[in-house]
Amino acid sequence: MNTISKFVRSKRKQMGLTQVELAKNAGVGLRFIRELEAGKPTLRCDTVNKVLFLFGKTLGPMDLIQSEEVGS
Repeated sequence: MNTISKFVRSKRKQMGLTQVELAKNAGVGLRFIRELEAGKPTLRCDTVNKVLFLFGKTLGPMDLIQSEEVGS
């Protein structure tokens, strides 16, 4: 399970939603929610964002920071 799948499952439970309710509210299929929460590594980012949007979050590009730069 990855960070996004843990986040979605946790937020869904905090909001008292079933997977079916989350899928309906996000406008995605139940199978997608199940695969997302299971940590499937190959999911469409735009569809993941439909779900994350309900929690005030989105996926986007980010710069990779090399370990030497972190301490600078």
